[in-house]
Amino acid sequence: MLSESKVEANIPASDLKRAREFYSDKFGLTPTADIMGMNLRYQTSGGTAFNIYETQYAGQAGHTIAQWHVTDLESEVADLKAKGVQFEVYADMPGVEWREEIAVLPGLGKAAWLKDSEGNILCLDEEETPS
Repeated sequence: MLSESKVEANIPASDLKRAREFYSDKFGLTPTADIMGMNLRYQTSGGTAFNIYETQYAGQAGHTIAQWHVTDLESEVADLKAKGVQFEVYADMPGVEWREEIAVLPGLGKAAWLKDSEGNILCLDEEETPS
């Protein structure tokens, strides 16, 4: 059954070399496989994987396509900003309090959105810890 299967993200890139450099320089990631120069596979130490593949349709989705769950969102945002990453602010989200580029989602936690080198929307989030 699908409920017993693993799921992974496939992230489009119009320029695979540029995407590889972004994920290396900004996120500190190295592909675990390069499949025929058309698909990069990444494996995280957290036990998940994602692929970046070359296509002319990269960056066309107007929504989040991949999300990283982190334990210290402020630190991750600061680190990425220091590397030149710009974060998105979606001020039209009802019930969300913005603290600069970090959204505080009542009862859920915090999140921050950015675009990769290909225009794909990515999210970092930190779950709210129960009191």
